[in-house]
Amino acid sequence: MSTVSQLRRLGLFDARVPRYTSYPPATHFTPSVGAGDVGDWMAAIPAGSEISLYLHVPFCRRLCWFCACRTQGTQSLDPVRIYAQTLLAEIRLLQERLPKVRLSRLHWGGGTPTLLPPDLIAHLAGAIFDAFPLAPRGEFSVEIDPSEIDAPRMAALAAAGMNRASIGVQDFDPLIQQTIGRMQSFQVTADAVRMIRDAGVASLNADILYGLPHQDRSRMSETVQKLLALSPDRVALYGYAHVPWMSKRQVMIPEETLPDNEARLTLFETARDLFAADGYLEIGIDHFSRHHDGLARARDLGQLRRNFQGYTDDRSQVLIGLGASSISRYPQGYAQNAPATGAYTAAIREGRLATTRGHAFTPEDHWRGRMIESLMCDFRISSQEMIKRHGLSQAQLQSLYAPLIARFGTMVEVRPAGLRITPEGRPLTRMIAQMLDGYDAPAGGHSPAI
Repeated sequence: MSTVSQLRRLGLFDARVPRYTSYPPATHFTPSVGAGDVGDWMAAIPAGSEISLYLHVPFCRRLCWFCACRTQGTQSLDPVRIYAQTLLAEIRLLQERLPKVRLSRLHWGGGTPTLLPPDLIAHLAGAIFDAFPLAPRGEFSVEIDPSEIDAPRMAALAAAGMNRASIGVQDFDPLIQQTIGRMQSFQVTADAVRMIRDAGVASLNADILYGLPHQDRSRMSETVQKLLALSPDRVALYGYAHVPWMSKRQVMIPEETLPDNEARLTLFETARDLFAADGYLEIGIDHFSRHHDGLARARDLGQLRRNFQGYTDDRSQVLIGLGASSISRYPQGYAQNAPATGAYTAAIREGRLATTRGHAFTPEDHWRGRMIESLMCDFRISSQEMIKRHGLSQAQLQSLYAPLIARFGTMVEVRPAGLRITPEGRPLTRMIAQMLDGYDAPAGGHSPAI
């Protein structure tokens, strides 16, 4: 039986499962976690810790039809400037509540952070680093829209200390770009990359998507080869999730132009093989990196982690989200700010944290979450780790492994060291992880398994 036939029989092309950038997924967050809980969690952070910050800028000059992120369009900088003032107030609130800490990571995402004019870039970065200095070998990364960047803004980002940039590509084909509402030529992207490199930013990430309308092997190959000409240090190859019931703008994309799930696997494998041929290493289920990149080192050392930005080599136990809809992770649980900009702004202006929902971890969440993260990062579960760090017994582990063997057969192996997904079974990783998920998945709430 061919591998594709096995994957079809096992239900890969019919399943919709979480991406597991968190456990439990954000679909299980509830209003049971509020600002009071988050204040307590902040107070429990040991002084001198290294933490991470994520700053969300929800504004875009254009609203791409494929995007399911929480964003809003604007043709004026006025709402951006007002929002930036709210971010500055939130930074002051955090400084009042947190002990003295340093930043292992600072990431600006969106939306379009590069909508910020140079003066706001300098002001925001300065306020953050005054409150929370960047640790040695710390990383300051920014998502850059190649269509929304110029020399003054790039200079401001470089002067503020940006040392990693991330660009969104999605696909270079003009027909695909037109169908997803994101026109961005190769030349515009190459010019942005040149500005990034000329500014002395040594590390470059790029995002592309498979499963887009009109994509086929030829178009995917051409996009990847053009991207390779820009030599990014790290690439995220995400599967497009068509969820128009959740992201209304996606109704603009004709469903009949989308590849089916078996074609999605072919598109992924086409891109993967081209990255491998150019010397990139596979990182987890959907990232690729050069050998010198931090993700490659983390993978080889067994220190790879997964969070809302995808795969990371950040080992900080605390990630705090700034801005509307942003999510924080503490050792005690998750907390999400109000998704609506107005509600978020009102809370901060009243001098209170903007938390509206989240999830407090149970002991079971910790060990199930670690099992799922291990599968997503390393395609294996260490029985020794689960016994020593989480107190599980061999009998408990066998009872957890047995259904996976029964369901997926030779796609998984149980050895004395633990459970391992075989190379042939890696497309099933999210499905395998879901069998260790202690929560019911909401119907239709997740993306295709491939």
